[in-house]
Amino acid sequence: MSDLILHHYPQSPFAEKARLMLGYKGLAWQSVTIPAAMPKPDLTALTGGYRRTPVMQVGADIYCDTALIARLLEETKSTPALIPEGREAAATAMAQFADQVLFQHAVAINFQPHGLAARFAGAPEAMVKGFMADRQKLFQGGSASRLEAQVALSQWPTLLGRLETQLQRDGEYLLGSQACVADFAYYHPLWFVASNKAVANMLDGYPAVAEWMARIADFGHGSHTDLDAADAVQIARDATPRTYAASDFVSPAGLQVGQAVQVSAVDYGTDPVAGELVYEDAEEMVITREDDRAGRVQVHFPRFGFRIQAQ
Repeated sequence: MSDLILHHYPQSPFAEKARLMLGYKGLAWQSVTIPAAMPKPDLTALTGGYRRTPVMQVGADIYCDTALIARLLEETKSTPALIPEGREAAATAMAQFADQVLFQHAVAINFQPHGLAARFAGAPEAMVKGFMADRQKLFQGGSASRLEAQVALSQWPTLLGRLETQLQRDGEYLLGSQACVADFAYYHPLWFVASNKAVANMLDGYPAVAEWMARIADFGHGSHTDLDAADAVQIARDATPRTYAASDFVSPAGLQVGQAVQVSAVDYGTDPVAGELVYEDAEEMVITREDDRAGRVQVHFPRFGFRIQAQ
């Protein structure tokens, strides 16, 4: 397998989830720093329009969404497991809840006026306005809506109280003695809160959570080297996408390999990516597309949370 290339930026919560999963696996990777807001021309050359952070690249194969990135890392190195055998439904359901519900609460808490002031302290006003306009556009057209800060604040003690109770009573990690994808999904929204001094006190009073967060942080980010975005695009152009054997999976939408399709996220960041269907199974959908700069690339999406339809 080619080198793992992570397209991300330091402040992204979901990128922190991916970085820690790489650290947990003890994997080496290359780091491409992307803009926090659109436009992202080098990333778009690879994804065809998908704009959310992070994205993982392996040669000419581009993996979108941390749920699918977790499965890629599991394929790359089976141990330690992110999706523990016999606990697949529990681990992925907990991760999904954290990635959606807990994350939305963390965003609402961070985006209170005093939270924004602290997070963007010293930044040029034009940059802050541009970032906020970008995030407003991110939520247009999808099923997700921004959570009101007062609702998030009201519900936060429930979410953190449940986590505190479980960690006090049931071991070092969420599903036993070993960390799994659920731990990393629960961690990154809390990391986002902890990283903002104006709202970090929302984690006070939860000592078991604090100890668990320290254990997760100790996994680190693995070993990585920096890579220029243009070089990553050239790597894709020079590579050959992976091949798939014929599958007996029956497409729920009645689609056929080779058919023109488009894929888009359901909740937010719903920009469609058009291409030709290469492969699909119960977890993954893969399309191929041609780009003037990147050449022929394959873009991979998780099935859950994404829409695929014929063009």
